Amino acid sequence: MTRLTKIGLLPAALLLLVGAKLDPENPTCPMEPNWGPDSAMILASADRDGKRVLLAEGIIDAGLPERLRKAIDEDEMIEEIWIRSRGGDARAGNAAGKVIRSFPGMLTRIPSGWVCFSACNFVFMGGDRRKVDDGGVFMVHMFTHTDQRDVIDMAVDGGTKDTVQLIGDIEQSSALLASEDNDFLIRMGISRKLLTEIMYQQSATSGEKLKGSRYCLSQKEAVEYNVMPIERPA
Repeated sequence: MTRLTKIGLLPAALLLLVGAKLDPENPTCPMEPNWGPDSAMILASADRDGKRVLLAEGIIDAGLPERLRKAIDEDEMIEEIWIRSRGGDARAGNAAGKVIRSFPGMLTRIPSGWVCFSACNFVFMGGDRRKVDDGGVFMVHMFTHTDQRDVIDMAVDGGTKDTVQLIGDIEQSSALLASEDNDFLIRMGISRKLLTEIMYQQSATSGEKLKGSRYCLSQKEAVEYNVMPIERPA
């Protein structure tokens, strides 16, 4: 069974997981993604399920890596980072992922109902350990200025005061090369097939075999591409 054939089998299962209507233009993804605030990412420590976690919600801007390191340094009890975002500055996403990786054992999580899209993928992949909860959404697409136009449009529609800065960030990161993405995935232990079979394939097939440019990984695919590593007993 080909990957494009399998796509037709995913929406019903995803509907059960997310509990929301699916996007007809992007049939593996929810119609109304819950990707958090349309402002620069907010970082806040909180206690959840008996653990100290860092809630990371909002658009990824150029200043995120520095704020992220400061937030983790200032609260040594943080065990997990819960993240939802519509994306933003691609290079800042890479840098933030590397910041997270510099803290051994840190777990990144996409809770049920939350969505991590675009540059957020790279922040999430910085975790030594990574978990996409049932109902959590790891949404990918091609990282180019053109494909991130929807991020800009949503920010404008939402009246984001940082829209001008966001556009500048995306323009600066529009030249992000595939080799940089590939290098990041290798460093983070992600299968390079995530780029060749999903991320870059989405842009190539948009308007042809697939209607849209977004793709939401199933739990099986998250494990297959090592986006969500299988934790083995010590």
